[in-house]
Amino acid sequence: MIVAVTGVILILFVIGHLLGNLQIFLGPAWINGYAEHLRDLGPLLWVIRAFLLVDVVAHIYYTVRLAIENRRARPTSYRRKDTVKATFASRHMVMSGLIVLAFIIFHLLQFSFRTTDPRFAILPADPLGHYDVYTMMVLGFSSPLVSGFYILALFLLALHLSHGSSSFFQSLGLNNKNLTPRLAQGGRIFAWLLFVGYSSIPVAVLLGWVTLRTHS
Repeated sequence: MIVAVTGVILILFVIGHLLGNLQIFLGPAWINGYAEHLRDLGPLLWVIRAFLLVDVVAHIYYTVRLAIENRRARPTSYRRKDTVKATFASRHMVMSGLIVLAFIIFHLLQFSFRTTDPRFAILPADPLGHYDVYTMMVLGFSSPLVSGFYILALFLLALHLSHGSSSFFQSLGLNNKNLTPRLAQGGRIFAWLLFVGYSSIPVAVLLGWVTLRTHS
């Protein structure tokens, strides 16, 4: 139950974060204005961040705990193990979750604390006096290594969500024989739409579709 609820909270955040980030395609003024609105929240922004941090820690802790309990329930391995219903995503939830956690830490160091690239600390404000998030994102994703890690983490996140977004309903007892396949299919579609949305940003930068330019 805790894994399911904390997971839904994180899914809602991922959706909101994507909608904000996609504004980079609308130009510097849009994405920088969005970032400035977040900064205007002041102490409330840090409350939200702290809440999300606690949610992430709780989600990971209880996911790992469930995995350990499942393993302890059968200490002796099967002589032969044929997968019937479990998907690759469902069998590797812990692994994908921990790798995504490593990515989140790097992502925060890169764009929130701006410690991974010395250029970020000296970027001037944009013409409206907002922090230049647009330029920071273009510079950051111009590195194939950074973009590659970003896309890999998003791929694993999509695998994680393709199982987690549908299993949430099962954990809360909100599914049945007819509804379960539809929820599973919807979860997969939802997860890969998120992957396409997030990955479109580094891909666009690498291909030169989003470039450094005059703010407008």
